[in-house]
Order: sequence, then C-alpha cells, then structure tokens
Amino acid sequence: MRSAAQTRRLSDVLERHTTSHNPPHSDILLKSVKSKMALHRLIQLSSMLRSSVSLTLRRNIGLSAVVFNRAKDLDPIQKLFLDKIRSYKTKSRASGGVVDGDASYDKNVSDEILKLQRLYGGGDLDKFPELKFTDPTHDEVAK
Repeated sequence: MRSAAQTRRLSDVLERHTTSHNPPHSDILLKSVKSKMALHRLIQLSSMLRSSVSLTLRRNIGLSAVVFNRAKDLDPIQKLFLDKIRSYKTKSRASGGVVDGDASYDKNVSDEILKLQRLYGGGDLDKFPELKFTDPTHDEVAK
C-alpha cells in the first residue's frame, strides 16, 4: 500500500501531466486520485480507531474481572460451602484423621489394605516398589 506522501506526489504528477496534455480527462483522473487518497486516509483512521477500541476493551475487561471477583466474595452459598470445608479441615487436624470415623470405618480400611496386599504381593503399599532388571544371557548360535 502506498504511503500518504507517495499518493500526494503521484497526485501532483498526474495533475501536472493531465492539465498540460489532456484537459478533458484531467478532472476524472484527479477525482480518482483524490478518492484513493481519501480511501487511504479512511483506512489509516480506521486502524487508529481499531487500536483505541481494543485498548478500551482490554481496560474494561480488566476492570470487570475485579468487580466480578468482588461479587463472588459476596455469594452466600459459596461462603457457606467454604466455611464448611474450613471447619472440616480444623476437625480433621484435631482428630488426626477422618472426621466422625468410627470402628467400622477403620475395620473397612484395614480389610481393603489386606486385599490389596494379597493382590499385589504384599509389602508396604505406601512405598514405590523396587524394580530389579537383569540382562539376559545370549548364547552364541553354533554354525
């Protein structure tokens, strides 16, 4: 695309050339060049407008995100849910395990651990197994 200075120079050259040689067509050519210049200026203005609109939208999105986060803090259902989770956390730390877990719960957990030890060969289930690989011996094939 041509710059505005190049378009003006082209307009000046065409104006001088057409007025000296072919006066009837000079008006049409001059109008064509001026309309192209106007179109070029319009495109420049639209690009500036586009950049300013995008900047404004980015600022508004940032502001609305802050407002939305504040609105979330005021949600009573969410606040109730978070309060319950926090109270469960404190009870869990105080009891050292599951909250409201009785003897039947502990028995079920120990039964499941025994099943897993039988299925997977015993050992400590909390520890990663030690894997030992040995290289196979390959005998030379006799000819």
